[in-house]
Amino acid sequence: MSRYRDAGVNIRKGEEAVDRIRELCRSTFGPEVVGGVGAFAGAYRVPGAPGQLLVSSMDGVGTKLKVAILAGTHDTVGADLVRHCANDILVHGARPLFFLDYIAMGTLDPARVEALVRGLAAGSREVGCALIGGETAEMPGLYAAGDYDLAGAIVGIASESEWIDGSRIEAGDALIGIPSVGLHTNGYSLARKILLEQMGLQLGDALPFGDRTVGEELLQPHPYYGREVAAARGAGEIRGMAHITGGGIPGNLVRVLPEGIAAVVKLGSWPIPALFRHLRDAGHVGDAEAYEVWNMGIGMILAARAQDAGAIERALRALGPVYRIGSLVSGAREVRLES
Repeated sequence: MSRYRDAGVNIRKGEEAVDRIRELCRSTFGPEVVGGVGAFAGAYRVPGAPGQLLVSSMDGVGTKLKVAILAGTHDTVGADLVRHCANDILVHGARPLFFLDYIAMGTLDPARVEALVRGLAAGSREVGCALIGGETAEMPGLYAAGDYDLAGAIVGIASESEWIDGSRIEAGDALIGIPSVGLHTNGYSLARKILLEQMGLQLGDALPFGDRTVGEELLQPHPYYGREVAAARGAGEIRGMAHITGGGIPGNLVRVLPEGIAAVVKLGSWPIPALFRHLRDAGHVGDAEAYEVWNMGIGMILAARAQDAGAIERALRALGPVYRIGSLVSGAREVRLES
C-alpha cells in the first residue's frame, strides 16, 4: 500500500508545525488583524480606509516542479502558482490586486527564468492582478543541477462587511462542489512515486486511460474559480468556501467550519476522475489516504444557505458541471466522509 509519508510527505508533521507556531504568530497581532492562523488567507484592516481589508496569501507549486523540470516545460507552473494563490484569497471574498514571486536556482538560467515569469504574467492577467516584482536568487550548493524553486505571494482587497470566513455556516446548509481538472498543485510526490517509480512510466508514455501522456496529465493547469464564485454569490448566499489543496477535502473543508458544526460529504455524489481512480488502484492507496492527499475531483467547495442552493447550482451549471456533495449538521467540528 502506497502512503504519502512513504513518498516523503508527512501531513501530521505539517499540522504539528502549524500548531507550534500558532501562538507565535498571534503574539504579533494588533486590532488591525482580522481572523487567525489557519485560514486560507490573512486579512489586515487598511489604515485610513474604514471597512476595507488587505487580504494576502502565499504558496508554492510543490513537486509539480519536478514534473515541469523533467518535461522541460517551465512556462505553465508560474500560472498555476498565481491561480492557486488567487483561489486562496477568493474563498474569503477578495479581489486580487498584485503578486510577488520568488525564483531560486543553483545556477541562474536566464531563459528558464523568463519562461517561469511568462507563466506568472499569464496567470496574473487571467486573475486580474499586477505582477509588480519579486526576487531571483542564485544559491550554488543548495539546489541540484537543473532544479529550482518557485513561490509567490498575492495581495487582494475585500470589504469587511462581505468578508467570508465560514462563521455564518449553520446546520442544514448545503455543500456544493465544483470539479477539479486534475491534481492541481498537490499530491505530486505520491503521484510521481506511483506513476514514475512503481509503474516505471516515462512522461511521454500514454496513460492506461484517456488520450493524454503521463506528462500532459500531470501538467494539467490549476484553474482559477473566480468566474464560478462570482456566479454563485450572485445567485444566493455563500457562507463559506474551501479551496481543496494539500490535505484534500477533509483537511481544507474543516478550516471554514465554526464550532458545533460538522460537514458530511457524501462519497459517490460526484464522479471520481480516471486519474485518481488509477492512482488509488495502481498504488494500492487506501480511500482515507487518497481523500487526504488528493482533491479526488473537487477543486472548490461552497457552503450555501439551504434555500439558495438550488439557484446557486443553476447559475453554476451555466458555466460547467456542479455537484451537491453533502450538507452541514450539528456536531463536533469535523469533516465526515460517508458512503
